[in-house]
Amino acid sequence: MRDLVRRIHEDETGLSTAELLGNAALAIAALVVIWAVLQQLGVDILGWIRTQVIS
Repeated sequence: MRDLVRRIHEDETGLSTAELLGNAALAIAALVVIWAVLQQLGVDILGWIRTQVIS
């Protein structure tokens, strides 16, 4: 029984599109939150990126 549970737990063939989309949504939400916090602290990320691309 332990082998079956371990095999099921380690098998990723059932990773569905919904799970992948959920993970992507969480990652985007985390980036938005980080960006908002940095904006509140006065860090201009877009300005920095713009400067790095232009120079």
